[in-house]
Amino acid sequence: MAKGARRAEGALIDALRARAAGGVEVAAGPRAADLTVRLARVDDLPAVAAELTGPRAMALATLVATDETATPDGAFAVRYLFEPTAAGVDRFVTLLVAVDPAHPEVPSITRTIPAANWHEREMRDLFGIVPLGHPDPRPLVVHDGWPADCFPLRKSFDPAQRLAHLEAPEFPHVVAEGEGLFEIPVGPIHAGIIEPGHFRFTSAGERVLHLDARLFFTHRGMEKRMEGLTAAEGLVVAERICGICSVAHGLGYAEAVEQIGGVEVGERARLIRTIALELERLYNHIGDIGNVCAGAAFHYGTATGARLKESLQQLNERLTGHRFLRNLVVLGGVAFDLPMALQDDLAATLGETLAGFDSLVARMEANPSLVDRLDTTGLLSHRAALDLAVAGVAARASGVDRDARRDHPHAAFALPEPLALNVITRTEGDTMARVMVRVGEVRESIRLIGECVRRLAPGPLRVDLPEVLPGGRIGLAAIESPRGAAVHWLRTDSGGRIERYHLRSPSYANWPAVALAAESAIVPDFPLVNKSFELCYSCTDR
Repeated sequence: MAKGARRAEGALIDALRARAAGGVEVAAGPRAADLTVRLARVDDLPAVAAELTGPRAMALATLVATDETATPDGAFAVRYLFEPTAAGVDRFVTLLVAVDPAHPEVPSITRTIPAANWHEREMRDLFGIVPLGHPDPRPLVVHDGWPADCFPLRKSFDPAQRLAHLEAPEFPHVVAEGEGLFEIPVGPIHAGIIEPGHFRFTSAGERVLHLDARLFFTHRGMEKRMEGLTAAEGLVVAERICGICSVAHGLGYAEAVEQIGGVEVGERARLIRTIALELERLYNHIGDIGNVCAGAAFHYGTATGARLKESLQQLNERLTGHRFLRNLVVLGGVAFDLPMALQDDLAATLGETLAGFDSLVARMEANPSLVDRLDTTGLLSHRAALDLAVAGVAARASGVDRDARRDHPHAAFALPEPLALNVITRTEGDTMARVMVRVGEVRESIRLIGECVRRLAPGPLRVDLPEVLPGGRIGLAAIESPRGAAVHWLRTDSGGRIERYHLRSPSYANWPAVALAAESAIVPDFPLVNKSFELCYSCTDR
C-alpha cells in the first residue's frame, strides 16, 4: 500500500474510533483494500455509520445478517458494507456488530441513511433482528398470513416444513386523505407478461402525489437454498436468480468463489467473460429502449428495439448455445471458446446492430411528441440518488459517476492492463437522461467487445479450484450488470460448502427510487418512468 493510501486508511480508522464510545476492533476485509470494523457496542452503530456516509462520502452497498449462534460467540451478526461514492475508488468498509439472540435488536440507521430502509426490514423479516426506531414497521419480504416468530434464514428453520397459512388483516398501505384525491391500485397481476408487483398510486387528477410499491410476491428462498451446497452446485442457483442477468450473477458468484479459492483466471477466459457481460448489457439496453418507446406509443421504436434485441439473442445462442448466455461462466473460467469463425459472426452482427441502433436513435430524437413525453418526466435528483444508494444507469443519469467495471474491477477490467472504460453520465435525472445513458452505453459496449476480441491471445479457458474450498472464508464481488452493480457476498462453512450467500441486486437498490421519481409524473406517464429504470422483479424477490 502506498504511503498516501496508508495515511488515508489511518485517518479513516482514527475517525471511526472517535465515533465509537465502546471501541472498535479493526481487521482486514475480504479483499486487499477492504476493512472490517467490529463495534464493541451495537449502540455505536448509528454514529459510526454516519461518519462513513457523511465526512467519508461513502454509501451503503448492502447489509448481510448471519446466524452464528452455533459458534463460540453464540450470537447473530450483522454486517453493513459501505463503498465510496467517488469515482475510481475500489474499497468496501464493513461495520460488524454482534446481536444477542435473547434480545435480537439493533438501532435503525434508516432515518439518517435512507438506503438502509429495505435492508433493515428484510433483516427483521428473515432473521427476526429488529431495527429499533425504523420509520416503516411493515413487513417487506414475508406476506400476509406468514406466521409470527418464524424466521426463514435462521439455521433452526427447516425449509422442508409446510407452514400453516394464517388469517391476516389487509396490508397497511400508506393512505393520503383530502378532497379530490384518488387511490389507483395496479397489480399485483398485470396485463403484460411480467412478474407480480403491486403499485398503489395516490393522485390528484392525473398528477401522482405518492406511490406505495409492494414486491416480493415471488420470493423463492434462494439464499436459504444455497446453504450447504458445494461451490459448483451454488453456481447453478446463482446463474438462475435472474433470467436476463445470468452472466452478471454467474460471474459475481464465480469471482467470489475464486477469491476464496485463491485462484487467478487466465486472460483469455477473462476477455471472453467480458464479451459475454457486454453482450448481456447490449441486448438488455436495446430491449429497454424499445420498451420505453412502447410506453410512449412510438411503435416504430418498439418494433425496431425488439428486432435488434432478437438478432443479438440469436447471436448469443450461436456463441454459447443459449439465448441468455447461460452456462458460459464456470468456476475458474469459461466453458466455451471463441474461435475465429464466431469472432467474424460477432463482428458482422454487431456492425449491423450499431447501424440499426443509430438509425433508431436518430428517429427517436427527431420525434417531438416522444421527446416531450420523456423530458422532465420521472425526475431523480443527484442528492436522492446518493441518499438511496441508487445503482447503474439510474444513478449515472442523475450525475453519480460510479460504474463497478471501473470502481470494483472484474473480468477483463481487472487485468494488469485493464480495458479502458468510458463511463457515460448525465445530470438531468429524468426519463430522457436514463434513455440517453443507455444509448451511450450501447455504443461503448460494442467498442469494448471489439477491443476484447482484438486482445484475445492463446491461453487456458479454465483453471482448477481447490477440491475443497478453505473453510470460514468470505468472498466479495461487485459486478456491473445491465441495471447496475450486483454485490455478491459469500462465506464458506468449516467443510468448504456454502454457509451463507447474499445478493444485493441493483434492482433491489433502485425500486425505492422508482416510487420517488413517480412523484414528478402524471399517471399516464408512469409506464415511461418505470420502463426507464427497467428493474427486475426476480432478482429483487430472490
